[in-house]
Amino acid sequence: MKGKKLEKIIRILLLFIVMAIVVWAFKAGSFDFMMNNPGDLLYLGGQHIRLVAISSLFAILIAVPLGIIITRPKYKKYDWIVINFANVGQTIPTLAILALIMSYLGLGWQTAVFALWFNSLLPILRNTVAGIESVNRSILDAGEGMGMTRKQILWKLEITNALPIILAGIRTSIVINVGSAALAFLIGGGGLGDLIFTGIAMSDTGIMLSGAIPVIFLAIFLDFILGMFEKVVVSKGIQRNLEAA
Repeated sequence: MKGKKLEKIIRILLLFIVMAIVVWAFKAGSFDFMMNNPGDLLYLGGQHIRLVAISSLFAILIAVPLGIIITRPKYKKYDWIVINFANVGQTIPTLAILALIMSYLGLGWQTAVFALWFNSLLPILRNTVAGIESVNRSILDAGEGMGMTRKQILWKLEITNALPIILAGIRTSIVINVGSAALAFLIGGGGLGDLIFTGIAMSDTGIMLSGAIPVIFLAIFLDFILGMFEKVVVSKGIQRNLEAA
């Protein structure tokens, strides 16, 4: 319960911070630029969302199954190789990853998608492994005692109980990805980073905030939507256990 109260306090503080940013942006004239150039904003916003969506989708499709595989007894000995490989994506700065990949794939959105995908793997992979390994052994023993097969134990017990932690990793990865995608502009990947870096180059706070404000709100919006999704797909019993903990 204390954790829930702390989370509510943090959310309220973040709301006040966002409101302060909006007031500052209004005074800086960023809303004037948005109102006068809605087409540019929608176009770049669409590019930004496409970068985040494609890279995040591929990260989920690869990291979650991979995380499940390396928790199996047969492949457990390889988990350190996989996790350390994913660690590289978080250890190396995104700009450095972009530079390295650009030398092979060239400029463009495909390079940005690959770099963002690589950068998104670790939170999802780590949380998938941690979630499955955190499932109480007595639950698995009970499943075996009931005559459940290994596949049934995996899907009905392990993944079901690990789902909140897995979804938390996906949520974290996507929100981080929204901010990282702004760097795609530097290699011709498009996105809202176009406005941010153009504003910086021109020393125009209004243009810069016209890119930064939508990025902030997109991250908050996606975090909210994913939080709601988590409440829908995670069983009520597991949610009550988490709240009690």
